[in-house]
Amino acid sequence: MKKRRESSNMNENRFSLDSRIDYGVILPVFVLCIVGLIAQYAALSLGGNQNIVYEMLKQALWLSIGVFAIVVLMQFTTKAWWKITPLLYVLCLGLMILPLQFYDPNVVAMTGAKNWISFAGMSFQPSEILKIAYILFLAYVTTRHNQEHQHEIKSDFMLIGKLGLGTIPVIILLKLQNDFGTLLVFLAIFCGIILVSGISWKILLPGIISMLVLIAGILSLVATDIGREFLFKFGVKEYQLSRLDSWLNPFHDTTGVSYQQAQSLTAIGSGGLTGKGFNVSQVDVPVRESDMIFTVIAENFGFIGSALVIFMYLLLIYRLIRVSLDTNNVFSTYISTGIIMMILFHVFENIGASIGLLPLTGIPLPFISQGGSSLLGNMIGIGIMLSMRFNNEAVYQK
Repeated sequence: MKKRRESSNMNENRFSLDSRIDYGVILPVFVLCIVGLIAQYAALSLGGNQNIVYEMLKQALWLSIGVFAIVVLMQFTTKAWWKITPLLYVLCLGLMILPLQFYDPNVVAMTGAKNWISFAGMSFQPSEILKIAYILFLAYVTTRHNQEHQHEIKSDFMLIGKLGLGTIPVIILLKLQNDFGTLLVFLAIFCGIILVSGISWKILLPGIISMLVLIAGILSLVATDIGREFLFKFGVKEYQLSRLDSWLNPFHDTTGVSYQQAQSLTAIGSGGLTGKGFNVSQVDVPVRESDMIFTVIAENFGFIGSALVIFMYLLLIYRLIRVSLDTNNVFSTYISTGIIMMILFHVFENIGASIGLLPLTGIPLPFISQGGSSLLGNMIGIGIMLSMRFNNEAVYQK
């Protein structure tokens, strides 16, 4: 009797609320958010911003909303996500139409993109929430298709077609908003889910090769005047080619189009091993509080501080992969793949652009860059990942 009671207590402890929360995911997110607040304060101070307190309080408010979202969303079951996915995707697509009418004139003047809603003094970027709905929708379509069809060449092409049809509205809306950087994130999510969907390598390998050839072809066209004229005819903008020029040669026009890239590399290099110290900077980098926040970390805290931030991201990705591997259904696996690809691409592109490895695209650094929309979108993604762990343990308990 005593042994049975002890065994029952052990099972209760095993499946308690505390055991169902993945602190391996929460810890790196918490550290990155704290680093974000510190880096944003330094960036705003260095920029001579007179509303530092207001901006910091606004970011803290968004962080609080994000934490609340995690607590709520982790209670959702996989069945609940399955039911609401189609409606959620349609609603988010509808939300993407609003920036075309209620856009932020300041953002349009600086970037040429109508991707922010500006209304009654508030700004919001709907595409950050659409990323989550898009991930859920692709996971939904892939799961239903694989339940109904065996993996054959014909059915695999059907799956790609279905996912492509679901992606076309996103491409059109982002094209209308002139937001190429965000489109790259959606394409990364699309490719990630395609890779784990079970599609044959007889289809994937030629597709990957074709993509590499296309990228190489575009870069070769950029290098010649005739090639650039050809790209203009296909709708490529001058500023997009300028970003490629700045990437290929960051110091070719340090007072003009390559100013931001050149200043970014200078700021990161000047930080040295240990940095100049908190809130110390001699290098001006445009939009350092958002897209170029990594330059603040590198200049203030050097290679060691930058490496620690990258380590936190690697730890987070590792823990998210563990959650994905431990899940008990394929729908959750596809969702987690999309969320991992979203965060991973953001990190790789943002830091890669800051250090000159990739062209600048205006993509924020997750949990660190200023901006409530991006922070909330990433927090929602973390909440969904935690819901898998939370409810996965509940299934085992039953």
